Amino acid sequence: QCILTGTWVNDLGSNMTISTVNSSGEFNGTYYTAVADRPDKIQNSLLLGFQHLKEQPTFGFTVNWNFSDSTSVFTGQCFVDKHGEEILKTTWLMRLRVESIHDDWKATR
Repeated sequence: QCILTGTWVNDLGSNMTISTVNSSGEFNGTYYTAVADRPDKIQNSLLLGFQHLKEQPTFGFTVNWNFSDSTSVFTGQCFVDKHGEEILKTTWLMRLRVESIHDDWKATR
């Protein structure tokens, strides 16, 4: 069983803390990134997400970055490895704010 509640740290040192997942699969928490264009401005940012309530669930969440005009979305799955360790595998997109529709092409990473 994978339980998302708690603190998670990725390979780059970013961490997120997820509060209790409710009976609908909804959760919230905070994300602190170790990677940013301006490391001196990094702050904890709020996240909101959902997971399916099954073993090794899929999940998704959105991070509203407090230190920039960007928003990121993550989607992934929680796995339990052969040693019983819970591991999150995710894919993400980040949307940067741009001044005009002509710059839309460079706004998503």
